[in-house]
Amino acid sequence: MSLHISTASRLNSVEEYYFSTKLKQIAQFKAEGIPVINIGIGSPDLAPSQKTIDALTAAAANPNNHAYQGYQGIPALRKAFTDFYATHYQVTLNSDSEVLPLIGSKEGIMHIAMAYLEAGDETLIPNPGYPTYQAACSLAGAKVLTYELSEKTGWLPDLKALELRDLSKVKIMWVNYPHMPTGAKADHVFFEELRKFALKHSILIVNDNPYSFILNDKPISMLSVPGMMEVGIELNSLSKSHNMAGWRIGALLGKSEYLNPVLKFKSNMDSGMFLPLQLAAVEALSADIKWFEQQNEIYKSRQKRVFELLDLLACTYDKGQTGMFVWAKTPDNFSSGYALSDQILIENAVFITPGGIFGSQGNEYIRISLCAKEEIFKEVIQRIKSKSNGI
Repeated sequence: MSLHISTASRLNSVEEYYFSTKLKQIAQFKAEGIPVINIGIGSPDLAPSQKTIDALTAAAANPNNHAYQGYQGIPALRKAFTDFYATHYQVTLNSDSEVLPLIGSKEGIMHIAMAYLEAGDETLIPNPGYPTYQAACSLAGAKVLTYELSEKTGWLPDLKALELRDLSKVKIMWVNYPHMPTGAKADHVFFEELRKFALKHSILIVNDNPYSFILNDKPISMLSVPGMMEVGIELNSLSKSHNMAGWRIGALLGKSEYLNPVLKFKSNMDSGMFLPLQLAAVEALSADIKWFEQQNEIYKSRQKRVFELLDLLACTYDKGQTGMFVWAKTPDNFSSGYALSDQILIENAVFITPGGIFGSQGNEYIRISLCAKEEIFKEVIQRIKSKSNGI
């Protein structure tokens, strides 16, 4: 007879991650002999640079490299991040105090929430937006307030409308540019307005910035805006930009006074990052712009196939969007992105992400990942065409 052990009430504020449940359904389809094609999840299928892989292999072969590591990462990795920011974003950082390496930026979202938020605090998150923002803040005990994004505003927050709300208990505002899932970009003008907004209302801005090098000719960091480091911190990651999602390497960047509370929490949660991973990340961060351009040529070619697919589905989309996804509005004959996603899965054995999982503002949209070879998209197009009367 099993014991009945109650779970923590904080779990009532979150649900199992959508993709976790969907992957189970897809696995069941495959077990039944149905060859489902998944073009919904953003797990890069391209490899890191060969130099990065070689650096990992060489470091892992050294028997002296398998011990516990420090919580702040090795100096070489912090220096590599500062050099990367100086080279690509024109941002000057102190590698000793203004860079905190992370075991993935998703970890950092949770650490920031736990370091700063508690019951009675409020936090602003984008709708649509990355579901982890809401989950982390809710688990920390804070009240989550959403701010709506829309095509009309270029998927940027309406700061004037936000100022009409009671912001007295808001401690953190999460932003994510280039934006996931919409692929929208923010410029220096917007970030300057955001800086003024943060100063006026004493709100810490957290920008999640993992997509700036994908299909984007002008990567920018929020921290490049003068004075932004006084009111904000930035998350970055090698997962998408360097094809290292499973390696779990990211960083939090900003003033030491904002990073130190996060480090205090983090140091109680992990025992440092595997040294060979850190040494490989140093190599990855040294890649020149040509490497990113080569990656983007592949993504551009795939994006054209996705546009062809979306035209077939009668969806509308912005050809100027960035990142490793394509965001598109569903045709009027579908009640939601969920309806289109479900129909394509059932009739064509193809999984496309419904936009509603990112918030109510995404209900009329779908998202397609570029993390699949062109041949896969060609196969999807053929499957849709074979039953085109049903769409």
